[in-house]
Amino acid sequence: MTLQQIASAGLSPAQVAGALALAQAARRADGVAPLSEPVLLHLRYDGSASPGPDPEPGRDFLLTVDGEIAGYAYLGPPAPAGPEPGVSGELVIHPARRRQGLGRVMAGELAAAADGHTLRLWAHGDLPAAAGLARAAGFERFRALWQMRRPLQAPLDQAVLPAGRTLRTFVPGQDEPQWLSLNGRAFAKHPEQGAWTRHDLELREREPWFDPAGFFIAEAGGQMAGFHWTKVHPPGEQEGSPDPGGPEEPGDPGGADGRPSPAIGEVYVVGVDPAEQGSGLGRALTLAGLHYLRDLGLAQVMLYVDEDNVPAIRMYEALGFTRVRTDAMYRKQPGTG
Repeated sequence: MTLQQIASAGLSPAQVAGALALAQAARRADGVAPLSEPVLLHLRYDGSASPGPDPEPGRDFLLTVDGEIAGYAYLGPPAPAGPEPGVSGELVIHPARRRQGLGRVMAGELAAAADGHTLRLWAHGDLPAAAGLARAAGFERFRALWQMRRPLQAPLDQAVLPAGRTLRTFVPGQDEPQWLSLNGRAFAKHPEQGAWTRHDLELREREPWFDPAGFFIAEAGGQMAGFHWTKVHPPGEQEGSPDPGGPEEPGDPGGADGRPSPAIGEVYVVGVDPAEQGSGLGRALTLAGLHYLRDLGLAQVMLYVDEDNVPAIRMYEALGFTRVRTDAMYRKQPGTG
């Protein structure tokens, strides 16, 4: 068994393809994608010349057994001082190589690479095997992210903007600086969203799903006051929760009849300027996006929200959303375990 550490800029196209294939194999086996969107974007784009390299690249780790990729892990750069300082990462072991202690090997390598920082690891779907690995490796569960869904056929209130607010859509090539400023203010206390850079935004603008027609901007006095960025996942991309077409089989991104799960909309991110808190703008923006997704003919919509964001959860529940899945984050303090 060999463990090979590779700088993110040094991943070869073949290694990137191998890591992506490993993630897809794990998704088929578990019914849950093992890597988050930021890590997948990193793999697909950060080794290319366009839209330019990540100014703060993380590190990639490949675990090879008998010359084949058996595990992949990503470790982000140290977060600045804030509510959750430390380094965050994700790891996945090939289904055919599990129960061989390789997860602990990878977790140990990441803990060493954290270089004295608290290490935080996401467990998508919070599967029992991931929870067991976390306990065995000395990690504690400290954060959870809910995935919530609702049918779009159910009644929707109209989107009524507060007085003096107007609605338009995002203009690529024009709105990026002001949107990044607003996003930073709206998510100043959020460890991931609030730290977005121009690079993070441009990666998503390159994605096939990006459509400015579903990226709503609320303005007040000519300045951005809030936004609702929607996303549409194509058939078969979202997994792991029941839909009106019937339950999905574990390990199969499609439905029980073998067909791909239907396309689904997402409340990708909703943010409002802190000065707008309590004005009802967030709810109005959410409804505007839900109407847009329903008008596209989609049957269902999903979103992610932190478990401790009680005001947002209450708003989403009032809009008909219910929890269908939980992602958990585990952490390990330096010098423990």
